[in-house]
Amino acid sequence: MTDCGCDKARRDLEEYLRHEVCKTEQSDIAEHLENCAGCRDEALVARTLTEVLARACKESAPEELRDQVLAKLRAVQAAH
Repeated sequence: MTDCGCDKARRDLEEYLRHEVCKTEQSDIAEHLENCAGCRDEALVARTLTEVLARACKESAPEELRDQVLAKLRAVQAAH
């Protein structure tokens, strides 16, 4: 394994976090993140953001709110 450097680690960070790089690149980026606080912090932010977005996409609006929005949309459509 060799440290791939900041440029490569940051360029391939999203693919790394989604496990879309080859095993060698995965190991090289992991090693870099262990030794570089700046890139490690960037990876933490990216990972946290990805997790928050994934949770948000699983949530749904309350049925009452959905009904209210649809009623408003129908009223606007009927007025035009």
